[in-house]
Amino acid sequence: MDAPRANLPPLSLHVPEPRFRPGDEADFSDVEVPPAGSARRPDTAEPAANFHELAYTLVRVLDESGQAVGPWNPRLDPDALRKMLRSMAMVRAFDERMFRAQRQGKTSFYMKSTGEEAVSVAATMALASDDMCFPPIASRES
Repeated sequence: MDAPRANLPPLSLHVPEPRFRPGDEADFSDVEVPPAGSARRPDTAEPAANFHELAYTLVRVLDESGQAVGPWNPRLDPDALRKMLRSMAMVRAFDERMFRAQRQGKTSFYMKSTGEEAVSVAATMALASDDMCFPPIASRES
C-alpha cells in the first residue's frame, strides 16, 4: 500500500552533531550572559504575550557575589531564607531515602528530584497556610 503517502515528502530523520563530546572541554563563550537585574519583571496581571521574550533569554537575578539584585530580587528576610534552605535539605534527604527504598524493592516506583528542590520549595512558600491546591484533572474528551 504505497498510495497513502504518495503526495507527501519521504520521511527523514536528522540527528544533529553535538558541539562537544564527553571528555571535550566545553566552550560557552558564545553564550550571552546579561548583567544581573537587567531583565524587566512584568506585572503578574500582564498578558503572557507581552513578555514572551523572557522565554528566549537568560533572566539573571544573582550578581557575581551571589546577591539577588534588580526587579527580580524577592527581598526575603533571613528567617524565610533559612526556612527555605532547611526545606530544600529535607526534600533532598527524603529523596535519597525514597530512592534507596525503591532500589531495595520496598516501593514500586520512585523518580528522584535531585537538583529541583528549589522549584518545589519556592512554589510551596508562595502558598498561604489556608490555600488549597488542586491538581489538574486530565480531560476525558477525545
